[in-house]
Amino acid sequence: MKNFFIITNQTKDPDQAITNQVKQLLIQKGGRIVGQPEQAESILVLGGDGTLLRAATDLVHCNIPFLGINIGGLGFLAEVDKASIDQALDRLVSDDFALENRMMLLGTVNDKTFSPYTEHALNDIVIVGTSPLHLSYFSLTVNGLLLNRYVADGMIVSTPTGSTGYNLSAGGPIIEPRAEMILLTPLCHHSLRSRSIILSPEDDITITVDTDKYNREQELVAVFDGNRRINLATDDTIKITRSEKATSIIKLSTTNFFEILQRKMAD
Repeated sequence: MKNFFIITNQTKDPDQAITNQVKQLLIQKGGRIVGQPEQAESILVLGGDGTLLRAATDLVHCNIPFLGINIGGLGFLAEVDKASIDQALDRLVSDDFALENRMMLLGTVNDKTFSPYTEHALNDIVIVGTSPLHLSYFSLTVNGLLLNRYVADGMIVSTPTGSTGYNLSAGGPIIEPRAEMILLTPLCHHSLRSRSIILSPEDDITITVDTDKYNREQELVAVFDGNRRINLATDDTIKITRSEKATSIIKLSTTNFFEILQRKMAD
C-alpha cells in the first residue's frame, strides 16, 4: 500500500502532533497522503474505537480497509498503540498484514411522514425512549413472526463486533468478532424471563413502536453506533437486517481478541 487517507480525532490529538508524525513517517517510507478517501488504498484512523466506528459508517461505500491507531484507552478495533506506530507503518507499506471482514447492520426506518431512511452500523442499533425513567413499549418480529412485545428501557441489536460494547454493559454475551450472527439484548426488561437472543445473520428483524399501557403515543429513538439518532413515534417501524456492506479491518498485531478481552476485563 502506498496511498493513505488519514482521519484524526481532534480531541485526542488537538495539536496534530501524532497526526503529523504519522504523515512524516509514511512519506519517509515511500507512502503518499491523499486528500480524498476514494483515492486511498487504506484509511488510517487516529483516535479510539468510537472514531473508527464513525469512519466505518461515514465511508461505508468506499470499500477501503481501515487501520485503527489508538491514541486513547485500550480498544478492540483500534489496535495499534502510539509506541508501535513506526513498526506498524513499516508493515503497512510492505503489505505485511491481514484483513478481517466484520459484518454490519442496515437499519431502515419507516414513519408516517417521511420516505424510508437507511443507515449502517458496525457495532449496534439501539432503540430507547427519549425520556429518562420512562418505559418503552414495542413489538419485535423476526421474519414476519412476532417474537415478543416488550416493556423495557429499550433494545440493543448488535453485531459480534458490537457485543463488547453497550451489549456487554447490559449483561449480554460476548461473541468472537469474526462470527456472523445478530444479537438481541433487552435493556432492563420488566420480566424475569427476558434474555439475550442470538439470531442468524440472514434473519430480518422489525421493531414497531406501540402505545403505552394507557394507550398513549410514545416517542423513541434509534441510535446507530452511538452516533446518529433517528426519532420514532407510535406505529413507526425500523427494519434491521445484515448489510450487504462489511467493514474491512487491517490486522497487524499478534495479540488476539481473547488476550485483549482478558486485559479489558482485568481493568
